[in-house]
Formats: sequence, structure tokens, C-alpha cells
Amino acid sequence: MDATKEEFLKEFGQDYGYPNGPKSIDELRATEFKRLQDLVYLDHAGATLYSDEQMELVFKDLTGNVYGNPHSQSDSSSATLEIVKEARQQVLDYCKASPKDYKCIFTSGATAALKLIGEAFPWSCKSHFMYTMENHNSVLGIREYALNQGAAATAVDIEEDMHPCVSGDTISIRISPHQVQRRKAAGLQDQKPTGDVYNLFAFPSECNFSGLRYSLDLVKIIKEDSRRILGGSSACKNGGQWIVLIDAAKGCATRPPDLSKYPADFVVISFYKMFGYPTGLGALIVQNDAAKLLKKSYFSGGTVAASIADIDFIKRREAIEDLFEDGTVSFLGIASIHHGFKILSSLTLSAISRHTMSLALYTRKKLLALRHGNGSRACMVYGSHKSRELCDEMGPIVSFNLKRPDGSWYGYREVEKLASLSGIQLRTGCFCNPGACAKYLGLSHVDLLSNTEAGHVCWDNHDIINGKPTGAVRVSFGYMSTYEDAKKFIDFVAGSFISPESHFGHTKQLKGFDHCSLSSGFSLQSITIYPIKSCGGFSSGSWPLSNNGLKYDREWILKSLSGEILTQKKVPQMCFISTYVDLSRGILFVESPHCKERLQIKLDSDVDIGGREDVGLYGQRYIVHSYDEDVNAWFSKAIGKPCALLRNSSSDHDLILNESKDAVTCRDAKSKLNFANEAQFLLVSEESVLDLNNRLSPYVQKSPCGEDMQVTPSRFRPNLVVSGGRPYDEDGWRSLRIGNHYFRSLGGCNRCQMINFSQKNGQVHKSNEPLATLASYRRAKGKILFGILLRYEPSDEGEQQCDSRLHVGQHVHPDPV
Repeated sequence: MDATKEEFLKEFGQDYGYPNGPKSIDELRATEFKRLQDLVYLDHAGATLYSDEQMELVFKDLTGNVYGNPHSQSDSSSATLEIVKEARQQVLDYCKASPKDYKCIFTSGATAALKLIGEAFPWSCKSHFMYTMENHNSVLGIREYALNQGAAATAVDIEEDMHPCVSGDTISIRISPHQVQRRKAAGLQDQKPTGDVYNLFAFPSECNFSGLRYSLDLVKIIKEDSRRILGGSSACKNGGQWIVLIDAAKGCATRPPDLSKYPADFVVISFYKMFGYPTGLGALIVQNDAAKLLKKSYFSGGTVAASIADIDFIKRREAIEDLFEDGTVSFLGIASIHHGFKILSSLTLSAISRHTMSLALYTRKKLLALRHGNGSRACMVYGSHKSRELCDEMGPIVSFNLKRPDGSWYGYREVEKLASLSGIQLRTGCFCNPGACAKYLGLSHVDLLSNTEAGHVCWDNHDIINGKPTGAVRVSFGYMSTYEDAKKFIDFVAGSFISPESHFGHTKQLKGFDHCSLSSGFSLQSITIYPIKSCGGFSSGSWPLSNNGLKYDREWILKSLSGEILTQKKVPQMCFISTYVDLSRGILFVESPHCKERLQIKLDSDVDIGGREDVGLYGQRYIVHSYDEDVNAWFSKAIGKPCALLRNSSSDHDLILNESKDAVTCRDAKSKLNFANEAQFLLVSEESVLDLNNRLSPYVQKSPCGEDMQVTPSRFRPNLVVSGGRPYDEDGWRSLRIGNHYFRSLGGCNRCQMINFSQKNGQVHKSNEPLATLASYRRAKGKILFGILLRYEPSDEGEQQCDSRLHVGQHVHPDPV
């Protein structure tokens, strides 16, 4: 055992692992999670993992028993109905809910359970929906039902104050409301409520952004002492009864709410977050009196005792579960949760909670201790982390952002990208929790609205806007997580983002490039054209230029029937489609190993047979021509899925690239493009490729096929390959001339996972290389750069119209920065 693990066990050994369980944590990982051998999985807040034993038991159960529809009366159906009843009781027992007071309604997930509450709650114009800022979007969505029915909605912050007294410290809870929201719709405020007024208060047992665990004392406080705690807020003016909802989708995995002590009215849970399988199944635990308040309009099979088709008559079932479970429940999934509960029970929830908390606390501690060489703090961790005594306030989640030595932020997408290359799976963004995200990141309403106007949406790559993070990095631990998982993650952060230099610097200088000394004597070694985006290209000794770059380069695309533009990232088989343009005959030839006939497409006809349409790509709209069914059938066979071939019909489409003054990552040009990602040309040098091959370390030099890994320039899909200088000389080129043609450098090309795909014997293989090696020395401002992007700049209008050509062997004359 190494010294670092001994140090960890000295501090956390009492909580780590399962010394009294059926297996130790190391045995558990070795026998039940063999698939994690080369992977660090740290997104248990998103979805935890099922064990081998669990799935073996599920498979044995499903193959050894006959489960019928529980709405039928056969023996198999009656047996299934009993299994469903037993599962309901297991769910209630898990939250210590008495079946006399509570019922379990199965849903398609926690979100469906929340939606059910919002739809069926007895809203009126006097009602109030109050919810903590730190809530999932699925809880916030209830607000739409409330506002549409004339109710008010208010977000609140919860603060706990500790006061010393003679008998010991006491904790008081303070609620600070934000502005009241009301929907300004005609007639809503003039409605008079009939009957009693009901209000809904919602909070998570554990915040899925920060890991903060809310005090369940909130249940009794809101239900029994709401007037005092809410003070003079508008939520109390109309009176009414408060109903309390706990979103336990995240918290249930390690600490389910004890409903015998904290009698909430509604609790929603999600099973795949607890034990990985089944997905698409959740539950609403509802207090009997609260269930009677819910008003349901729709009825379905299973929810009615009788109905008549041609008159307005239904008799609904009286049992709460029957009334709210539309259609046939997921009885096979419900039968499977027994085996998940068995796994948790064998380890015990208290041991799981202590184990996961020890890893989270260790990770927080190590992240907070990270310092750059100049002494500046490298990590901002969100949530409470003041002392060991406060650890019970936090669940097994650690959310954070990283800083450079000069105080600027690393983008969370950069962290996620590099983590993936290191075999670490984590989550980034706001985790569908906009309130917590805004709170911890200090984002105002103005910030949030301006970010949206700038194009930022969930799951995009806009991780830094106006110098501020738009989200965070989150790691979360599950019952099978190990010290080794946490240690590898900490080592990854330290090795990838901590600068040992004592001076301030915005970013590391790209290695291999010397600004002060550039070579001369460059020549053009190859010209490659890729007529169909993401398909194979062809090389030519001489090729004409056009306004859009190389003539016919990426002028065609493949589109799925659903409208998605296809690329090798999602359809790797596209790499086996080869292309060639015969200029003299005016024909595009296309071949595929999956098609017997070679396809011939005339360059000056064959279009408009299928009509014209417009498509969107990289924020731009293009007018395209489509082809007949025979052409589309050929490509569908070639890639193994239905698709259509489209051709750009215009050369006047512009793409505005991001502005930057940095020569390495400059995107300040307006380029006329076909379907290229960023620029008209991509240029790499043979010397840079050779240097990369030399840097590929011995333990990654083997390809997935078992051969020595050597990348060629074609791996990067360049249009132009040059030679004659030193590695990465091209980084310092501001512009260049090839023959009599001028090009402007738009900066380095940001590489992605595409370069990790290789092909051998008709198969596509993926590894972490060469991107992982490039990431170790070619990172700048969150990008992994290799090669440069170019824009063609004709010297005059006449040159644009003539058949200007590039020729292999021409001298390349760079103009350095």
C-alpha cells in the first residue's frame, strides 16, 4: 500500500469501504464491476451503475418466471400483481413510510412523478408555489401549472443560523424569498377560489449541483409553523394549507428521507440513480390525505372501474395507486427493483453514506489544497466545506471550477474533454439546476439573459462568456466508487491544470514553436479534396481554386431522414466511402465496399430532381439541391442507414468566425465556405506529424489492431500538406503565398475525437490517441491545436474568376507574425 492511501485511510478508514459487508470495496469492484477496469466513472449523480450480480439475478428472475399483465386475471398475471404490491411495500419501507399513511405510485421516472403533482394539484388564484433556488428543472416546471391557474410562485433561499445557548447550540432556519411571480393573463386574478386554499413547498433532499443536503426539519416547519418562518411575505397573506414536496431523486441513493420523522406529503424517487437498473421507472410516495387533493382529468386503462363509450360516464377506481397509474405499469422493471434493493440492503445505507461521503470529503480537501506555482488558488469548490463537522451537510457530490495562475477560468468543456481522454467520466454544465448554478457562479439575471442572447443553451460549448463560467465541473460518487477513482481524478487535475511556474501567465506556450526563428524553403507536398463532408477524399497533383476554397471541396453532405447532418463522429462507416472528381469528364465518382456499382454523379446536372431545400449547419443556412431516390438508396446502403445526398447550390454563404487577437487561435475572418467546419483550408506539416509520432509514448504506441501506432498526415484530413521546416513552424504564420496565390492564417485548428478513429480491414477502431498526446503539449486557451486554418485571398477580382490552380511542388512562402 502506498503512502498516500495510508494517509487517506488514517483519516477516513472508519468510513471507507464495507468491513462488515459481504464483500470489501476492493472485492466488490473486482467481482461486480469488472467493466470499470480501465475507466473512472464519476457521474453517479447522473446515473449510478448496476452490478454484475444484480443483473444476473434480474436475468435469472425474468427467464425463470412468467410475468403477465397485472390487469389480467390469469395465474401469471395475479402473480405479477403480487410482485408489484411487494415492490410498493419495499419502496415505502426504504423511506420508512407506513402503508397506513402513504401509498406508492409507480411512474416512468422522477420527472413524471413531479409532472403528475403539477397537473393534479388543486391550484387557485390564492395558491402559492414556493420552491428553493437549488431545485432541478423538473421541479421548476411545476411553476407553469401554478402560474397558468392564477397562483403565485416564489423562489426562496434557505439559510441555517447556529445560536449558542445553555443547553447547547441550536439551529434556526431562515427563508429569504425572491420576487413573486404571477402570470398576467386575463381573468386569472379575478377568479374566486372555491373551497380551501392549498399551497405547495418544494425542496430537494440533496442538491444535485452542490451536494448540499437540506435539513428535513423544513417539512415540519413549513407544515406547522409557516406563518412564523415566512414572516410577512405574500405567501402568508392568503393563508391556506401548506403541502410539502421533497425531490429525493438524487438524495435517495445514499440517504432517503425518513417519513416516520419528517412526514412530507410528496416524495419522488428515481431507481436508476439508486442502483443503476431499471431506467425509465420512478415512484411518487404520497401521503393519503394529500392524494385526495389531487384532481385528475384523464383516465386510461387500469384507472377506471367502468366507462361507457358513447355517453359521458366513467367510474374511477378508488385505490390511489390504481387511480394515478395510467395504463399498464412497467411490471418487468418493477419486478427488477427487488434485486437492486437487495444490493443496497447487503451493504446497508449507513455504510454506503459513510463510504461515499469519505470519498467526496477527501476530493474536496485535495481540490481546495491545489495551488499554482505563484501561490494562487487553483480551484473554486461550490457548497459548504468549512470543516469535517459540517460534512453531514454535504452529499457525495463535488462541483467546482478551475483557475489559471492569472485568475482567469479554465472552461469546463476543456476539463471534460481532457478527462475523457484520461478515461475519466464526469459531468459538466449546470446539471439542469439553473438556480443553484446562478447562485454559486454569481450570475445575475442580466448575465443569464445576455448569455442566452449570445446563443448559450444547455449542453453547448459556451463554457466561458464575458470572462465568467456558465457552468461547472461535477464529480459524484456511488457505492462502488474507490479511493483509486478519487486519486486518479485528483492526479489528473493536478497534472493537467496546475502550473508549477511562479510567474503569472494566461496560458502555456505551445511547445515546439519558436517565434524568433522560422525556417525557409517550404514546399507543397500534397493537395487533398473531400467532395462529400466526412467521407474519404482524394489527392491530386494540381487542383483549381474557387471562392470557397478548393473547387468541389466539401460541396456535398449526407443528411438523415430526421434532418441530421451526418459525420463520421456518429456514422463511422462514412470513412469507407471513397470519392474522386474527374474534371475533364465532369463527373464525381463514389465507391463503397458495401455497394457493387460505382456511383457516377455529373457535376453539371442530376440536381433538382428531388427539389431544393434549406439546411442549417454550424449556425448558417444553406440552399441545397437534392438527388433522386436511386442516388439516396446507394448512399443509404453504403452507410447502413437511410440518408439523402445534398449539394450546396450557392457559393455566397459566409461564416462569421469568433474574434480574437491571439495569433494562435485567431478567428477574425469572414470566409466563403461550402460545408467545412471552420475554414476553407486545413494545412499541416510533415515535420509536425513526425514530431507527434516521436512523442507518442511507448505504452500507447500500439494501435487497437496490435500494431505500432504511427499517424500519417491523412489522419487529420488536411487539404494541404507542406514540408521543409521545423515542427510547428506553421503556428507562427500570419499569411503565406503558394505560387502566386495568397492565404491568410486563421490560427490553429482545434482537434476533436475524430482524429482518434482509425480503419483497418474494413473496421473502424477508436482509441485515445493521438489526441491524448497532443493534449499534453498542444493546449492553448482550452483548445488542442494541430495544423492551421487558412482563407484564400485572391489578389484581384479577375483572379477570382479565372481557373487558378495550386500545384504539388510549389514553394510556400510564409509571412511570420
